[in-house]
Amino acid sequence: MTEGNRGKGRRLGRLLLLCLGFALFRPAPAAAADPFAGLASPDFSRIEQAVEALAASGNPRAAALIDALAANRLYTWRWPRPDNGLFIKEPDGGFVAARTGEKIATPPFPVIRPVIVNDMVRSAIEAARGMLDLLSPALAVRGKAAEALFEAADPASLKLIDVALARERNPGVRRLLLEAQAAARLNSAATSIAERIAAVKVVAGRGDLPARALLASLGSAPSPVARAAAAAVHQIDRTLALWNVLETVYYGISLGSVLLLAAAGLAITFGVMGVINMAHGEIVMVGAYTTLVVQQVVAATFPAFSNESLILSIPAAFLVAGLLGIVIEQTLIRFLYGRPLETLLATWGLSLVLIQTVRSIFGPTNQDVSSPAWMSGAVHLGGLTLTLNRLWIIAFTIATLALLMAVLSHTRLGLSMRAVTQNRRMAAAMGIRTPLVDALTFGLGCGIAGIAGVALSQIDNVSPNLGQSYIIDSFLVVVFGGVGNLWGAVVAALILGIVNMVLEPIAGAVLGKIAVLVLLILFIQRRPRGLFPVRGRAVEA
Repeated sequence: MTEGNRGKGRRLGRLLLLCLGFALFRPAPAAAADPFAGLASPDFSRIEQAVEALAASGNPRAAALIDALAANRLYTWRWPRPDNGLFIKEPDGGFVAARTGEKIATPPFPVIRPVIVNDMVRSAIEAARGMLDLLSPALAVRGKAAEALFEAADPASLKLIDVALARERNPGVRRLLLEAQAAARLNSAATSIAERIAAVKVVAGRGDLPARALLASLGSAPSPVARAAAAAVHQIDRTLALWNVLETVYYGISLGSVLLLAAAGLAITFGVMGVINMAHGEIVMVGAYTTLVVQQVVAATFPAFSNESLILSIPAAFLVAGLLGIVIEQTLIRFLYGRPLETLLATWGLSLVLIQTVRSIFGPTNQDVSSPAWMSGAVHLGGLTLTLNRLWIIAFTIATLALLMAVLSHTRLGLSMRAVTQNRRMAAAMGIRTPLVDALTFGLGCGIAGIAGVALSQIDNVSPNLGQSYIIDSFLVVVFGGVGNLWGAVVAALILGIVNMVLEPIAGAVLGKIAVLVLLILFIQRRPRGLFPVRGRAVEA
């Protein structure tokens, strides 16, 4: 056989093999209802159409498939096959079938290839992800997707929003979708002026900063739309100013609750016993560290109840701080009654001892006291964001105050305390054991301080210096409200909390504190006994 004949024979053999391979591996015609087949195609336009169809199909495997395509983890046969196989490569290197998610044997790499995407397909993937989120069974996911569409305000998303609106039944998510639709129409050149003015009204109904920013950007729009947007911006500014006032009041009440918790025990000891307890802040600190210890013990012994450790910390902190207070009263305070300046110096020295003791045991660094899951997050009320940890502290303060009022009003201890407050000598003459009342009163005041430490551990750093941040404010609350008057302490704490929150943005934290102190000094000069002075023969004498 000549060389030319051999060459012809080789070319003929190659042609026959090519025809045989095409006959064996030619793709089956893809059904329009099967988007999986389109993803296996080398044609980018078919992949784009398949991504759109897959997102709208409601297939439970759609999200995993689209995520794999975006991450270049979607594989198919290198040569066309009748089954149009699709495989997803897992992070551990194994493979699963794209249609079912079942584990499969690793296909040989020479005969598979990754599905390649271009910019057109990536755009389709992003749109598909938005569609999947809008069609998600989870309400929170649909709401978040609708909010993202509002912030994007992209006219290209109008078709997607129309599809989602046709399926959505939840009123809250429908409202978000309508707002997103209005935002997209504001940026669409194909929208008429009347439709854009109507969209301005819908967007203005949100009354928040994203809505204001969107409407403020319409200055170059046609004059009717621009005028409507300017009027809406003015209305939103008024609404935001109102919400800012309410937010300031809320944070003032929150700060006042913290001050009231820290000062409630001091109001009892200072009012009944006349003791200037400069170690009161350190008793608060002891309550915070008790919370830390209880949390660590529960986490080590009963990890399933970690979220309930904060509840267990409340009685533990009350008992530890209360017993410490009784010990302090019996060993130190009882020898200094009637000498307020000496009690001030003695308790100041005691505060230094407590700080150094805690620093030696737990170290000088801040300790982490985690918040339980039910205290995390926030509640949105119109334009007001209420953090759950501060809401719980406000509720906790109210409950603590109600329980303390019940003890003072409906127990023998409370009756004895009120009798000693009004006239110590007469109470002793009537058979009341004033030394025992003093010890229990000081223990009760310190126990309340320990409970305050539980609350403060959730909003402040737990450190040996925790109490020093609140001792001055506690005395200000007690003196401003009226020494020995618990209701006066409540009013004073709320007033000081709100005034602090109003002045801090204007004058800064330091100058704001100075301004509050100056105003309080001026007030005390006019009313030396505070807002609600305690009345009694001994007090008035």
